[in-house]
Amino acid sequence: MRTSKITRDEALKLLEKYNKEPFHIQHGLTVEGVMRWYAKELGYGEEEEYWGQVGLLHDIDFELYPDEHCIKAPELLREGGVGEDIIHSVVSHGYGITIGCGVTLDVAPEHEMEKVLFAADELTGLVGAAARMRPSRSVMDMEVSSLKKKFKDKKFAAGCSRDVIREGAENLGWTLEELMEKTILAMRSCEESVNKEMEG
Repeated sequence: MRTSKITRDEALKLLEKYNKEPFHIQHGLTVEGVMRWYAKELGYGEEEEYWGQVGLLHDIDFELYPDEHCIKAPELLREGGVGEDIIHSVVSHGYGITIGCGVTLDVAPEHEMEKVLFAADELTGLVGAAARMRPSRSVMDMEVSSLKKKFKDKKFAAGCSRDVIREGAENLGWTLEELMEKTILAMRSCEESVNKEMEG
């Protein structure tokens, strides 16, 4: 069983040290909640805290160092006392992406948890954007069919890479529909707690 070297509060403080934009904090909290749901769903319930921290910290360097995303992260995480296994997982979610400084990230997702992060991170962006367009502004009443329409519309949330989402589903051996359905359920599980934490 893998456990983190730092507490959840320490992980959140570390995220907030380098991220001031509410959008980035909310994304971290959302991916944390999604990863916790997936840990329980896929039989890794005893590692829920660990999966959650990987989700919380995965974009730690994105706000301040967008052109060095996933390259700067290890330094920031080590300074915060985070273990090497979490650092590997954080860096692996950028696999295959060429970042602003011209480097193509080559740390591949290996563990099932890393494959889930790779797939779900990008998809939460698309689901979140689709939710904001709904009258309810919520994922609670979102269906896979409406998400698939948004997925096919290249202009909608253009920054969310459809290729990464497709590749993520393939890496897990899931259909695109399965990944969408699970991720919507995962986001439903944490929407209320994320909103409360953002208000706080």
